[in-house]
Amino acid sequence: MNYFSYLLQTAKPQATGPFGNMTTLIFLGGMILVFWLFFIRPQAKRAKNQKKFISDLGKGDKIVTIAGIHGIINKVNEDGTTLNIETSPGSYIKIEKSAISMDWTAALNKAGVGEKK
Repeated sequence: MNYFSYLLQTAKPQATGPFGNMTTLIFLGGMILVFWLFFIRPQAKRAKNQKKFISDLGKGDKIVTIAGIHGIINKVNEDGTTLNIETSPGSYIKIEKSAISMDWTAALNKAGVGEKK
């Protein structure tokens, strides 16, 4: 008797449930579904809202940058990705649109402090 036939004789069959290996596939599918529902979907929705928020910005809107700089949009530049904001009367800063915080700007405008001119 060789080693291979010895292994075949001593190997015990694994006990499988009534569904066999299907439970593993169902469990894996459930994990993927939960991961998608709680992580991927909300992040994609937030990114979509951020993109819409950035595209809707216009002259006269009060904003807060991610660095905490408060200002009023003075001009949307031709390149479409930058803005000129007025931080104090006569003082202008050129910033990227992506540097605007959606949450802080919404909180500022919700508080009634930052209404449009």
